[in-house]
Amino acid sequence: MSATPIQLNSEVELLLAAAHLPTSDLRETDRLKMFGVRTHECLVGVVGIEHYGRVGLLRSLAVIEAQRNHRHGRVLVSYAESWASQQGVEMLYLLTTTAAGFFARLGYEETPRSEAPAVISGTSQFAGLCPSSSIFMSKVLASNNSFKGRRFWHAPKTMEVLQSISGLQPWKDHLGEVLWRSCLLVR
Repeated sequence: MSATPIQLNSEVELLLAAAHLPTSDLRETDRLKMFGVRTHECLVGVVGIEHYGRVGLLRSLAVIEAQRNHRHGRVLVSYAESWASQQGVEMLYLLTTTAAGFFARLGYEETPRSEAPAVISGTSQFAGLCPSSSIFMSKVLASNNSFKGRRFWHAPKTMEVLQSISGLQPWKDHLGEVLWRSCLLVR
């Protein structure tokens, strides 16, 4: 079993509709790449990535009910993450109403919606298709990327401001260390 890139078509839309996932915006963006898993020529699972430079939105993960618990979801997410990483995506985001535990086991962390980058919060998924009760999650993809170890988008700016403060050097050093440590993810 392996995932492959697939074209968006009625077969994909039917699978997503059967899983009660939104399909109305699928054809509205040219940033969507779909992947699928087939068993005996039958499409049994799909996932998509909306690619926005260094960030992406993992979306539309669905596996037909008869094929659940056969690792198809893990294979799809792994393939999509690998593809996204090859495209330069460093951070993936997603919204879910039912699969937070599944995604947590794959390394995704619950993230406040207020921390969503503007390109993600501007997507149809984020802005309206997924209910506000959806859990927003994120995952750092590459080990050597600019998001590694950062909880806050403004951490570099904070350090730049601290470095520009003159006088009171011992306090500045201590405050800088405390702020830097608070911005590191503890794993």
